[in-house]
Amino acid sequence: MQWVNQRLEKFSHAVTWWAGSSWAFGVALALVATWAATGPLFNFSETWQLVINTSTTIVTFLMVFLIQRSQNKEALVIQVKLNELLAAQQGASNELINVEDMSEEQVERLHHRFAELSQHLEKVSDGHNAHSIAEAQGALQEFHRSLRAPSGKRRPKANGRRHRSKPR
Repeated sequence: MQWVNQRLEKFSHAVTWWAGSSWAFGVALALVATWAATGPLFNFSETWQLVINTSTTIVTFLMVFLIQRSQNKEALVIQVKLNELLAAQQGASNELINVEDMSEEQVERLHHRFAELSQHLEKVSDGHNAHSIAEAQGALQEFHRSLRAPSGKRRPKANGRRHRSKPR
């Protein structure tokens, strides 16, 4: 079974690569032009129209799966790269690694809390002075404590670091 999967992956990768090339566009354009030029030869019959309709339907059906496969792989690659950057960033919370595995509701809560953090930072910023690293770290620590709090409830500030991050 793994052999079949490897062959299909290799084949779909090659087809995906070729389908995005200028050659593929040229071939498609030539086929459509040939079809259009043969219209008078076949008196623009229903069969003549059915040939292009059936052909494009089949190609579209197959391309949907190739495009989805390509997008799935690209999304996974981007997530792995982002996870690596997050894991390597000193002081970053490891709680956000693999955030793509969270439910949609959890991701929406995260988005809402990041929006709250952004609003909080805008309120304390005068727009001219940069904030210190300590101020940003304090805001992030408060933010991460709120991530662990149950939905709708905020935990009071606790002493010490409670989120998992790399040591300094």
